[in-house]
Amino acid sequence: MNQDSSGLLTDHYELTMLQGALSSGAAGRRSVFEMFGRRLPEGRRYGVVSGTGRFLDLLERFRFSSAELDFLSDHGVVDEATLEWLSAYRFTGDIWGYGEGEAYFPGSPIMVVEASFAEAVILETLALSVFNHDSAIASAASRMVVAAGERPIIEMGSRRTHERSATAAARAAYLAGFASTSNLEAGRSFGVPTGGTAAHAFTLLHDNERHAFETQLATMGRQTTLLVDTFDVHRAVGTAVELAGPELGAVRIDSGDLGTTAAKVREQLDGLGARETRIVVTGDLDEYAIQALAVAPVNGYGVGTALVTGSGAPTVSLVYKLVARARGTAPDAPLEPVAKRSIGKPSRGGRKWALRRLDGRGTAVSEEVYPHEPPEAKGTRPLLRPLVAGGEVVGRESVHQARQRHRETLAELPEEALRMSRGDAALPTVFH
Repeated sequence: MNQDSSGLLTDHYELTMLQGALSSGAAGRRSVFEMFGRRLPEGRRYGVVSGTGRFLDLLERFRFSSAELDFLSDHGVVDEATLEWLSAYRFTGDIWGYGEGEAYFPGSPIMVVEASFAEAVILETLALSVFNHDSAIASAASRMVVAAGERPIIEMGSRRTHERSATAAARAAYLAGFASTSNLEAGRSFGVPTGGTAAHAFTLLHDNERHAFETQLATMGRQTTLLVDTFDVHRAVGTAVELAGPELGAVRIDSGDLGTTAAKVREQLDGLGARETRIVVTGDLDEYAIQALAVAPVNGYGVGTALVTGSGAPTVSLVYKLVARARGTAPDAPLEPVAKRSIGKPSRGGRKWALRRLDGRGTAVSEEVYPHEPPEAKGTRPLLRPLVAGGEVVGRESVHQARQRHRETLAELPEEALRMSRGDAALPTVFH
């Protein structure tokens, strides 16, 4: 695979639609596509927009070099006229989107793409694959962070998903409030803090647990985290404090009844004078398990499988639909709304703008969507911001900026949005 091009990260039918539109003469019609979710995953109260930064990077590399064109030609995917068009492809349109880290609700126009039909339609699969994955991870991660309160969470799901998905998941989790990740590529590519110490294999490699702990302390220092449940937890904690002293950074528990075991370990650590030694728990945790541990003497969590699978919702079912198009190909031809009427899968026609309405205390009360750009008014906050203008990326942000936006967005949501119990969307979406 050509790592410099993202052109073939798409579905076959995107290019056959392009070929048909070029043939009919409609390819140049000014068009508006919108990405939105008809509903949230069952029981969720809000979603989190994630993937914007990755999508913009991939958009800049959405090109068709000789390698991609040769593949399409050799396999008869499209005709010569379409290959010639693709060889010169550069997105020259405009894109607006919700800020990365923003909360969204059913019907929220998360991203709006305006360009010729040809330029915009072939971005569908790329946009949906990025945003559906990353938003699913960030939405699950956000709930876990809410459940954890002030206790930090480490993302450690790389071994439970595709190697590229792992890096994207680590980024999305950090955006939503996770403290760090075990994934080194996420550290290199996105600046996510990384961390890790040792697994059970390290203990089993050595002749005994004491030797393993001695080695880890000698190489990583007393502030390291020792894994204490390979054999007998009580004995391991005693050995750990004996070797490291009360300066031991943390112990990790990965199995058993985590709440009960943590309480016993805390009592033992305190009795040995290691009152500042933290307890980290891991092992198939999700937001509900984290919430159940709220009263346990736990200082942090490590989450893997539930995080990288979206905690039961591995996609958020976003769609990318044509909502308006010009009647003709003239640059000044007016846009006309178009919409699906399919049972169970309708869309709302027309270019849209969105804002969030707040009450006098700054708490969000509704998501409002308009067929025109609404005037600025007290108690409202516009949600769509320019991402691409005339084909040039203008809205790139770091994951750290998106992380801050998510923190501010959570603070704005009503209290019921943060409950772990199953419920409906926390804000109504009002279409004007």
